[in-house]
Amino acid sequence: MSPVKKTEKISDEDLTPIVGKNLRRLRTKKGLSLERLAKASGVSRAMLSHIELSQSTPTINTLSKIARSLNVSFSALLQVDQPKPAIFLPLKESEVFFHADGKVKERVLFPQSVLKSESVKFFELKLDGKSRKSSESHPQGTTVNLVLIRGSLEVKVGSQVQKLNAGDSIFFRSDISHSFLNPETYEAVAYKVVHYSDTSYE
Repeated sequence: MSPVKKTEKISDEDLTPIVGKNLRRLRTKKGLSLERLAKASGVSRAMLSHIELSQSTPTINTLSKIARSLNVSFSALLQVDQPKPAIFLPLKESEVFFHADGKVKERVLFPQSVLKSESVKFFELKLDGKSRKSSESHPQGTTVNLVLIRGSLEVKVGSQVQKLNAGDSIFFRSDISHSFLNPETYEAVAYKVVHYSDTSYE
């Protein structure tokens, strides 16, 4: 059964959140801000925002304009998700990024195929003894929540430095320069959640 036929059996009230969720997912996947999509589609930013927040049910004409500007089919905006109940991520298939000549390792802990368009990303961060990872500022509005699992870590955000011991956590804006330093001679392990705000896609 096609997505369009499925949505013909539900009311506008049921359809509204479906369209809103699909619009946000497709827009962020394309890397478009609300402003850029508004210019491309001819649909106002306010209307797009209302649709994404399930505060307004768009007309067929409005949906057609949005679909064309996103270069997707009309039915893509009406698709009812059938998510898998669970996704297994084997350690041996994990994507790992190496920094500081291999002394810092960042492992992806979210399923790329499913969450690549989502605004929240989850990582495991490992730093060898006396190693440092420096980061340039992320897009505006991005934040990080980090919890240290093992070892010690010094987190520098702008000019502020905070030392963490195992079990400590820190939340900070990452749209300014920041770095992580392991002051000890043994490995430090932390888990990091990165949240990209809507403005991160501008």
